[in-house]
Amino acid sequence: MPFKHNAARRHRIGRMKFKVTNWPEYEAGLRRRGSLTLWLTPEALAMWLAPRRTTRGGQPRYSDLAIETALTLGLVLGLRLRQVEGLLGSVLPLMGLALAVPDHTTLSRRARTWQSPNKAHALQGRPDGPVHILVDSTGLQVYGAGQWLEEKHGARSRRGWRKLHVALDADSSEIIAHTMTDQDAGDASQVEPLLNQIDGRIGQFTADGAYDGKPTYDAVTDHSAAAVIVIPPARQRDRTSRRSISRTKGSAYRCNQQRRANEMAGLHRLRQALADNQWMG
Repeated sequence: MPFKHNAARRHRIGRMKFKVTNWPEYEAGLRRRGSLTLWLTPEALAMWLAPRRTTRGGQPRYSDLAIETALTLGLVLGLRLRQVEGLLGSVLPLMGLALAVPDHTTLSRRARTWQSPNKAHALQGRPDGPVHILVDSTGLQVYGAGQWLEEKHGARSRRGWRKLHVALDADSSEIIAHTMTDQDAGDASQVEPLLNQIDGRIGQFTADGAYDGKPTYDAVTDHSAAAVIVIPPARQRDRTSRRSISRTKGSAYRCNQQRRANEMAGLHRLRQALADNQWMG
């Protein structure tokens, strides 16, 4: 039975941590999650077809906006390219729109060369001024026969992990430095290798509490002495240390509570940038 398919893994699902008291509103919200509302603005309709080229070469039929719309729809709904083609082919006639639908081969070919609009300045070269970088790491599981043996026969296997450390430009969401380590490498140990890949000056360095420590501050200030370091402190027992800390080379740690909002906004932009680059990859 379908509901018994994951019975062996059901114990891993955490219990609800809050008590629902507004059941009508809660159920209405759950139903709204399954609703699908799709609309196209008049500007999008006018830009669906690609403009005619003035130079030599093949004439594209669909604009970048049409390709982006199809890929975004497939990403949100978790559809393959053929399913995206079928969905658009059925939804657009229901909306009364006589628009050509890009086929799955066109989507696959154009997706490899598609560029996000916020990365257009990257093609024109980097600015000469200091950059604001966001640094974080993510775990990558190495799949192999071990997981299959564990699920099929209950054999215990040691899982292998890799950690991807990235530094992103906060303005363009572009990955400007990256390193790959094993699961035993600490996040703070990879700050210096990441900064060695950045030639320009750093105006602001933003990271989470895993990078809080003297090695990180020394590495950043050695690269750019005037860089502003925004790192929330790691969780400690000492409550007095739970404040934003900013430090320059040769000076002591100084409290900086005014940057708290900037820290949260920077970390939110980092998560969005990682999600965008994972889709583009």
